[in-house]
Amino acid sequence: MSPTYGDVNTVIIKLRRNQRMIETAEGCKPLYFSLKCEEIMRDNIGNFELMILLALLRLGDEAYGMPIAKEIEAQSGREISVASVYAALDQLVAKQLVSSELGEPTPERGGRAKRYFRITAKGLREVRDTRRVLVKFWEGIPKLEKGGA
Repeated sequence: MSPTYGDVNTVIIKLRRNQRMIETAEGCKPLYFSLKCEEIMRDNIGNFELMILLALLRLGDEAYGMPIAKEIEAQSGREISVASVYAALDQLVAKQLVSSELGEPTPERGGRAKRYFRITAKGLREVRDTRRVLVKFWEGIPKLEKGGA
């Protein structure tokens, strides 16, 4: 039985450009003539995750849900829900780009503790790598240069 387009374990894609056969690794899926591998996607960060990592760097030790959302709102001009911040923080913790710890319970929070977040060394490397790649892409595009159309 030959594999089909949706077969995750082994997929053979015939690319139109050069009619070359490519066999993907286990766990990879074809996507628009390229490969979308779960392992690769797990390590990449998106725009919102990058904003959260940068907010963590700005806030230091006082970084928890609400101040992170407020910092992103202040810097981006976009309204941010705290729930989306926590969802992204959970993903960043799973990727080991962020660590978290519970603070002391406080009476003003009904005895609940705040969950504080810190960027890890791996997270800081990811921010630096992302910046390097984006700046490299940005350079030399006339429309994005100062005074460009």
